[in-house]
Amino acid sequence: MHASFVGPSRSGTVDLDVVAADYARAWHAATIADRRRLREDLIRRLLPFADRLASRYRERAEPMDDLRQVARLALIAAVDRYDPDAGSFTAFAVATIRGEIKKYFRDSTWSVHVTRRLQELSLAVSRAEGLLTLRLTRRPTSAEVAADLQVSEADVQRAQLCLGAHTALPLSTPTNGDQTKVLGDLLADSDNTVDTVPDMVTVDQLVRRLPEPVQRILALRFHGDLTQAQIAEIVGVSQMHVSRLLTRSLTWLRTGLLTDTVPLWDEHPHAPDDGMLRLWTAEHDGTVTVVVSGEVDRAVITRFRVGLHAGLARAQARRMLVDLSGTALLDVAGAAVLRDLGMAAGLSGTTVVVTGIGRYAAAAFAAIGMPVPAGNRLQLGHQAAPGSGISEAASSDR
Repeated sequence: MHASFVGPSRSGTVDLDVVAADYARAWHAATIADRRRLREDLIRRLLPFADRLASRYRERAEPMDDLRQVARLALIAAVDRYDPDAGSFTAFAVATIRGEIKKYFRDSTWSVHVTRRLQELSLAVSRAEGLLTLRLTRRPTSAEVAADLQVSEADVQRAQLCLGAHTALPLSTPTNGDQTKVLGDLLADSDNTVDTVPDMVTVDQLVRRLPEPVQRILALRFHGDLTQAQIAEIVGVSQMHVSRLLTRSLTWLRTGLLTDTVPLWDEHPHAPDDGMLRLWTAEHDGTVTVVVSGEVDRAVITRFRVGLHAGLARAQARRMLVDLSGTALLDVAGAAVLRDLGMAAGLSGTTVVVTGIGRYAAAAFAAIGMPVPAGNRLQLGHQAAPGSGISEAASSDR
């Protein structure tokens, strides 16, 4: 026969120690089936006690249902492990439930795992900051908190960092008042261009090995977003020359990217359709004719000078004709070479006539003080026409 072992005291409250003692006596005299029923009855009657202990931690921002569950499981463990000869059941149950709740906070509520010492220190720092704020009427410094807790300032700073790792914010947390944006919107997407960084670095190093004029053309095209015609106007070359240099440089860069060695940059390619400088020299009826085709700029100026002076040497105090009609470009450096050729021809008694002067060549001659007269031809050297510019240039040099 099972007797009731729980009853109110004179004050109307339940004395847990009396309840536990009655349970222990009834448990020893009961059968196995009765013992199970006695245990369940005791636990059911003590659930409000466990819930009250759990409610003391309701300000910890943890769900109360979770805290009650931890407290009730601890209560069951206290009932099963209680020994009447060991002392008060109330003290044993309180210590067991509080210990399990603190263990829950230590092991299950931190978003990032930190050591137990730092967990306890971070809680102590949080409490100390609150008390010092009330006392000082301002937020305390790390040194003041460290002095209050008698720990090092570095430990306080580490504990403050740990407090930020206690609870993680969901990505759905609103970041503004109207809740139109959430925390997840602030996270960067994966950058697919990261894999191209090594190639970008390699291209940058290769571009630095190119001649400066080619580097400038590449910069104007791919950074300035200019057309080939606009680049030609800025650089002072033909659009055809810009197109060829872009093709050559991009091919060279592609080769450099795909090989382990840096390819050579040929300043004077000799492909038949490369559009670069070519000179043909012929002699007929006492006149040496030098036909120039391609483009004349600083990159090929040495070949241009050597070819013209070789033709002057063949003329031998006769007449020399320089045909520029096949020249797409002649810059200031090329015009200066022709001016110097006229001076040398004057000393040797040779007359040099430059024909087929186009728009770019005429601008180059004008830039060095040799305007091209009507007919797009210049007479240089011996018997140079007055006003051609070569006589004045030669005399000023002397």
